[in-house]
Amino acid sequence: MQRHELKSKTKRQKKQLIGRGDKTAGRGTKGQNARAGARVRPEIRDFIKTLPKQRGRGVNINKSIQNKPAPISLTLLSTHFNDSEVVSPGSLFKKGLIAKISGKLPVVKVLSTGELDKKVIIVNCLVSKSAQEKITKAGGTIK
Repeated sequence: MQRHELKSKTKRQKKQLIGRGDKTAGRGTKGQNARAGARVRPEIRDFIKTLPKQRGRGVNINKSIQNKPAPISLTLLSTHFNDSEVVSPGSLFKKGLIAKISGKLPVVKVLSTGELDKKVIIVNCLVSKSAQEKITKAGGTIK
């Protein structure tokens, strides 16, 4: 093998060739990329500038930022709870009927869907008027 027969393992990159030789140093003639300190502005910036500015609460000002109460129906209470058992956010969480929201128990609201045939004691829960009537009719109490 002679010296002129040797081949490089890696291909020569264009970066190595820029700035060698001719008058324009591999940058072509004129234009943004031929200038010193040439940087092409990122394309995403043009896209960001076309977006409207977000002021205040955005499009829907009337939308609440508070969490909505977790709904619980009377049918769920009658299937998962026994007579004179306490229904609270903690007991609902233990039975897997509600989930924690950002590490805290949510506010619970009992709704009147279905029928209740057991005497349950409801503590620390919001109750709709029609559900309240059904609970008291079945012999339960609300605290």
